[in-house]
Amino acid sequence: MTTARIYQRPKNAMQSGRAGTQDWVLEFEPAEAKQPDPLTGWAGSGDTRQQLRLRFPTSEAAIAYAVREGIDYTLIPAPERTLKLQAYADNFR
Repeated sequence: MTTARIYQRPKNAMQSGRAGTQDWVLEFEPAEAKQPDPLTGWAGSGDTRQQLRLRFPTSEAAIAYAVREGIDYTLIPAPERTLKLQAYADNFR
């Protein structure tokens, strides 16, 4: 049985914008462990579902897809945004 995680991507710390953070992502759990390639040493596996990420506009749409396709899922709630409000004058106190 395949399992998946449904989560909302957090904002990238290196960017100020919030593009793509409203979408919900369905990502499959790895079915087998990665093993080093004997020639190159790179890690890889035969599991192609690790390469697949599905984006949905809402968590309900992602859950409906998982239920329809018979995928066990774990819903990871979106982290609560905390704002650090400060004024420019606080730099000189």
